[in-house]
Amino acid sequence: MPGARWIIVGVAAALVVFWLINSIYTIDPQEVGVETTFGKPSDQLSTSGLHFLWWPVQTVERVSVTENKTEIGSSTSRTGRSDDGVMLTSDQNIVSVKFAVLWTIEDPKAYLFNVKDPDDMVRAAGESAMREVVGRSPAQEIFRSDRAGIQTEVQQIIQTILDSYKVGVHIDQITIENVAPPAEVADAFAEVQRAQQDQQKYQEDARNYANTLLGNANGQAAAIREDAAAYKNRVVQEAEGEAARFTSVYEQYAKAPEVTRKRLYLETMEQVLGDSTKVIVEPGSTGSGVLPYLPLPALQSAPAPAATTSTTPAGGN
Repeated sequence: MPGARWIIVGVAAALVVFWLINSIYTIDPQEVGVETTFGKPSDQLSTSGLHFLWWPVQTVERVSVTENKTEIGSSTSRTGRSDDGVMLTSDQNIVSVKFAVLWTIEDPKAYLFNVKDPDDMVRAAGESAMREVVGRSPAQEIFRSDRAGIQTEVQQIIQTILDSYKVGVHIDQITIENVAPPAEVADAFAEVQRAQQDQQKYQEDARNYANTLLGNANGQAAAIREDAAAYKNRVVQEAEGEAARFTSVYEQYAKAPEVTRKRLYLETMEQVLGDSTKVIVEPGSTGSGVLPYLPLPALQSAPAPAATTSTTPAGGN
C-alpha cells in the first residue's frame, strides 16, 4: 500500500535524522572531548569544532579545560557542611579556615574514568591537606606570619594525593581567603590576642628601658675611666716633678752642703712662720732690752685704731 510505504520511509528518515543528530557533535573552545567505543576511551582527544562518531557504538564525554575553583570552609560550600573549615592547630587553638583550591584538568581521560567523582576527590584532598598542615602549625603562623608557606605546602600535599590516585588534575594555586576563630570562642580568642599584644608591648618597653640604663651606665663608666686616667697622669707627673726637684736639690746640696742646709732651713721657717701673727724675740737680741712694738694684727681686727704699746722682753728692765 502506498500509504504504508510512505510511513516506513518517514520513520526511516526520522531514524536517520535522529542518528545523525547523535552522531555529529560540537566541542566548544573551552572544552575537549573523549570518545568511547563500547565504553572504552580513545587515546585521541577531540578539540574544538564539529566531529562525527558512530552512535550508539561510540559516545563522547566533554570536560572543561578552564580553571576550576573549589571553595572549602565557606557558606557556599557544595557539601553544605558548616564545619569543613573548622580545624585544630598545634597549640590547641580552634580556627575556621576559608580557602580555595584552583585547579585544571591535565589529563581528561584519567579525570573521566579513573575516579568516580573527581570534583569531590579534589575537595576531600584539599580539606585533608589543610587539616594536616594546620595541625602542625601554631595559630600565629596561620593568622598572619606564614600564610604563603602554608599555601605552598598544602598545594604540594594535594598534588601528591591526586597523583597517587591518577585523577589527572593539576593544582594551580591554594588561596587562604580568611582565617578566624569560630564565633563561639571569638571573644575569648580576641582577649588572648590582646593579652599577647600587651605582653609584647611590655617586653619592648622593658628592652628599651634596659637599653637606656645600659647606655647611661656605659657613659658613666667611660667618664669614670677618663677621670681615673687624668688623675693617674696628674699624680704621676706631680711625682715625677717632685722627684726631679728633689734630685736637683740633692745635687746642689752635694756641691755646698752648709749653704744648702741653711737655705733649706730659712725657706722652711719662712713657710712655717709666714702666716704667723706672733713675734718671738730672743733674749739679748737688742742692746737696751726694750723693743717698741706696734700690734698690727690687733689693729686689723679692731673697729677703732689702737694705741702704741711697748713690750719688755724677758730679762729687760
